[in-house]
Amino acid sequence: MGPGPSNVAPSVLKAMAAPLIGHLDPRFVELMDEVKAMLRVALETKNEMVFPVSGTGSAGMEFCFVNLIEPGDEVIVGVNGVFGTRMCDVAERCGARVTKVESPWGRIIEPQQIAEALKKTPKPKLIAIVHAETSTGALTPVEEISKLAHDAGAMLLLDTVTSLGGCPVKVDEWKVDALYSGTQKCLSCPPGLSPVSLSPRAMAVATTRKKKVQSWYLDVNLLASYWGQERVYHHTAPITMNYALHEGLRLALEEGLDKRFERHRKNHLALKSALETMGIQYSAQEGHRLWQLNAITVPEGVDEMAVRKKMLNDYSIEIGAGLGPLKGKIWRIGLMGETSSLENVKTFLKAFGEILNSLGRKVDVKAALAAAK
Repeated sequence: MGPGPSNVAPSVLKAMAAPLIGHLDPRFVELMDEVKAMLRVALETKNEMVFPVSGTGSAGMEFCFVNLIEPGDEVIVGVNGVFGTRMCDVAERCGARVTKVESPWGRIIEPQQIAEALKKTPKPKLIAIVHAETSTGALTPVEEISKLAHDAGAMLLLDTVTSLGGCPVKVDEWKVDALYSGTQKCLSCPPGLSPVSLSPRAMAVATTRKKKVQSWYLDVNLLASYWGQERVYHHTAPITMNYALHEGLRLALEEGLDKRFERHRKNHLALKSALETMGIQYSAQEGHRLWQLNAITVPEGVDEMAVRKKMLNDYSIEIGAGLGPLKGKIWRIGLMGETSSLENVKTFLKAFGEILNSLGRKVDVKAALAAAK
């Protein structure tokens, strides 16, 4: 129940036990097409270039930047947590001139901040935003930011590692040019693949570069031949992980995206109601809190590490610590994918309440459980 990986669905584990076949086997090629088709539904897009990069979400991040950025390009990056900071680093390594738009950790990137940045950098090539900031539990709306980006002639890049499968991600409606995600959060697969999407406009940029993409492994011009119609050998794809993603996506679409999102929302509200009964407050900006990643403030006088250790050692429940300026100040409780259930909420509350009481922070566990229901 931390910030990822989430629990893996039993049928995903079963799928991973299937015998290996070759990465150019006709049946695996069929599976690749099915994965792409299901990803398009999950991302609500008709983009042709949608597929899973062989690597974790950070590989997806690099994929987007190395294909779209060349030395000297202007890039605006929203920074309100760990992963906005990481995007700046990756962009700079590509030779970009980066303008940071910063918000305190736990708050969203406001459209007005992007508008102000555009006054100083009026013609950026790319504006990059973390949709769901895993390090803080904040969800940044992107519709207005997307309009600002396109009005300025820029592409919009979105990090959806923690949002895909847990809350709406509307690539076409929001006019997202480039996107990357991960498998180990709300899709409830092991880490190892990063679903990506490039719009026709982004593909045009990637295919008409002045210089070769600096990464051979992540060059979409080469990967397109493997994941497209040609099926030209590029690398040995992680067969077992693609089995897992295929089954994870099948489960998500069988449940129905709207029902899946509603499940995440309800379990978040159950946890929130119970924690507020205990006197525990959320740290992320009100009105913009992630359903799937609940960042809560450590009460004064409570040893946050002692609580996490006791939770893991005595109850076999993992929750996450704060990072960066939030280190020691918050806990991060994941309700992602397979992990997002009322039963898990109640199991966590019982353990959390008993631990707080043992440490001298008196809370009413029965009242909290009643509030969750």
